[in-house]
Amino acid sequence: MAKSASQGGGMDVVSKKAASARIVRVAETVYEDIAKKNRKPSMKFPVRSLANVKYDIKRGHFEILNRVATRTLSYNTVKTFAQSMRLLATTKNDLLDKDDIAGKREIYYNSKSWGECRFNEQPESDTLLDDMEAMLEINREQLGYIPEEHGGEVCGPLVVVDRDPATGKDIRIDCTKLGTGAWSIPSRVEHLRFQSKAKFVLVIETASLFQRLVHHRYYEKGSCILISMSGVPTRACRRFIRRLADDQKLPVLAFTDGDPYGYCNIYRTLKVGSGQAAHINRFFCVPQAHYLGVTPWDIKDFKLEDATHPLEEADIKRAKDALKNDPFIRHHKEWQQALEHMLALGVRVEQQAFAKHGLNFVLEEYLPRKLKKAHFLP
Repeated sequence: MAKSASQGGGMDVVSKKAASARIVRVAETVYEDIAKKNRKPSMKFPVRSLANVKYDIKRGHFEILNRVATRTLSYNTVKTFAQSMRLLATTKNDLLDKDDIAGKREIYYNSKSWGECRFNEQPESDTLLDDMEAMLEINREQLGYIPEEHGGEVCGPLVVVDRDPATGKDIRIDCTKLGTGAWSIPSRVEHLRFQSKAKFVLVIETASLFQRLVHHRYYEKGSCILISMSGVPTRACRRFIRRLADDQKLPVLAFTDGDPYGYCNIYRTLKVGSGQAAHINRFFCVPQAHYLGVTPWDIKDFKLEDATHPLEEADIKRAKDALKNDPFIRHHKEWQQALEHMLALGVRVEQQAFAKHGLNFVLEEYLPRKLKKAHFLP
């Protein structure tokens, strides 16, 4: 019997009215500081960095700690303070109250009408948007901001129940009946429901390997749902995987390149989140994920010695930084051993390296052997 979905994953849904009220409270506090208490107004934001997180092994993700940054109105901060207030006003008046949406790029250009407090570059507006999200403790999708990056693709034994935005009627998407393509994860996934008989979810870093597995219908042989991350998975992609795995009680296996970026950025972000997004990691991480490959030991086990690439300076720095500073890596000896072994070898290896033994070696030999052995990194 296929299992049907509920609102799995534990997302705290905040109504537009409640979100608008939080913004009003911030504005009232600023007003009271100025008009009633005759003091410089300030706003407090959680510090978003690895230095202000801990790895909560029971919950399975990075938890933000109590360090905060205070933005007080002064001669040096007047522009940033004004930008923060304008961004809050835009969010309330133009998005929440009007039930509208906006991309981060649109907000950057919208600020060009803000006079002297306009943003000069988009990274300025992106940073303040992240600050606002952390201060309000509401993820930006609920505030009306839509991601502009691609959310990922899905193929395999899964029925996604979406809805028609005009009529509200259910739309059933069978992810095995999409011709030669795959279904694209939308920017908002909370309303989706699922039905599946799959045994696990396989998330894949590179689009080319994902397409190879789809082309040869590996999801039938492996009885798995295939999801393409296309690099570091977007928030929508991670949230989709989390909801799907929670709801259908499916294990998640990650398959990335064998390099520090694949380990410490792509996989780590998928499983436990990041320091920059510690305030919302509990919604967007996938604690049940385990790492299938490519590992440094695969180089010898699968005779890939002549299909590797020397570690670049950036690779070495990323690996050493993770060994020293990353709470997730420091907690798991297995990951410390993997990074240390990779540094000792001095090489990295890509997913496509298995093509040395034949274009379909990865689906005919590598994945079956890895799945049979069932020894995965945490």
